[in-house]
Amino acid sequence: MSEELSELLDGVGVASEDDQDRVISNIVANKEPEEVALLLEALPFNQRLESWDNVPQEEQLAILVAMRSDPRESLLDEMPLESFDVLFQGMEAEDLVELSESLPSRLVDRALRAMDQKQRSYFEGAKQYSEDLAGHWADHHLLVLPQNAKVRDGLRLLRREIPIYADTIFLINRTGHFSDALRISRIMGAPDHLPLVDLSEESIAVINANDSAVDSALKVQKSVFTALPITDESGILLGRLDIGTSCQLANEYYERQLMAGAGMDEDEDLFSPIVKSAKNRAIWLGINLLTAFLASWFIGLFEATLQQVVALAVLMPIVASMGGIAGSQTLTLMIRGHALGQITHSNFRDLLKKEVGVGIINGVIWSLVIGGVVSVWFDDPMIGIVIGLAIIVNIVIAAISGAYIPVILNKFKLDPALSGSVILTTGTDVVGFVAFLGLGTMLLL
Repeated sequence: MSEELSELLDGVGVASEDDQDRVISNIVANKEPEEVALLLEALPFNQRLESWDNVPQEEQLAILVAMRSDPRESLLDEMPLESFDVLFQGMEAEDLVELSESLPSRLVDRALRAMDQKQRSYFEGAKQYSEDLAGHWADHHLLVLPQNAKVRDGLRLLRREIPIYADTIFLINRTGHFSDALRISRIMGAPDHLPLVDLSEESIAVINANDSAVDSALKVQKSVFTALPITDESGILLGRLDIGTSCQLANEYYERQLMAGAGMDEDEDLFSPIVKSAKNRAIWLGINLLTAFLASWFIGLFEATLQQVVALAVLMPIVASMGGIAGSQTLTLMIRGHALGQITHSNFRDLLKKEVGVGIINGVIWSLVIGGVVSVWFDDPMIGIVIGLAIIVNIVIAAISGAYIPVILNKFKLDPALSGSVILTTGTDVVGFVAFLGLGTMLLL
């Protein structure tokens, strides 16, 4: 996709103003909305607006829904008010749920007025749950029949349009509570008079509307169904979470983790205004500056040592870098394990032992290599011994820190992906400098 996107970008970029209408229309006609959205996000702001003007109105809603919030808002802010009436025509609740975070309340109300009563109730039901809960993402395109329905009722239902990602019929009782589910394939060839409940699945998982959206998405991905039922606390069937929405939620979660590690928002526009981008990143730079001052303060404690053994100042970055890399490897592994639910109290101790073992082996190996190189470089074996010992200490401490930091941050309800790397880097820098300069003070002076 990346190579194809590059070709599309080049095609739009080199097109003349007269040809741009044809180029954009061709792309919209032959590409999925998600691909068009990705293309528009990659265009500079002015060119994005020009390209958007060439997108047919009937295609705009699907593309907007597929876009990230920041670039989507850049288009919505420039759209004339009358164009929203066309955009809202026939809009379903699921689309408005996605767009509502980018629309002012007056436009959300305008969209609701264009909806029928059923879609309005779906939207109001979704807004009862926050974005991180499964109920917010309930899809209402599902196959549902009463609990007492028979095979002939199921066949009659299948003669209508079957929703995407629908391989299962959900059964409910008179009060709307979820009862059973059966695969569509199981009614093919079955006697018409046979109750559908006799063909129901025994192992289908049910998602509570108050469950984590990400956890629920992973549950769908791990199941053998293309969608799982979502119920409220009392068991009433609200909708379903399908595999398409699940993949989107999971991808957004992992992208958010990746961007959070650099203190950034996954929704940030690639071509957002310079001042806005600078403001968003300034806080993170300030936090890093404070940690850098902390590390510098510890270095200052050994000023006398550095004045007498200048070689230590030259070698300090090696110690810090080796500890930082070793710690980040463990931290990344732990964050992934926590996200997938693979790390518990029962296996944490064994995992910690394994990571410490890895740290000891790598520490010894690289301390011998670096110590030997440094001894030859400065013609002083004692400097080689000092840096070798410091690297062993720092790598082992980095492994322990990388294992414990996510556990501690999770207890305080903090995202390890957002702040874990800052804490780890500060810790490995301080430990590395203190170990290296402390050993240097004791062994060289």
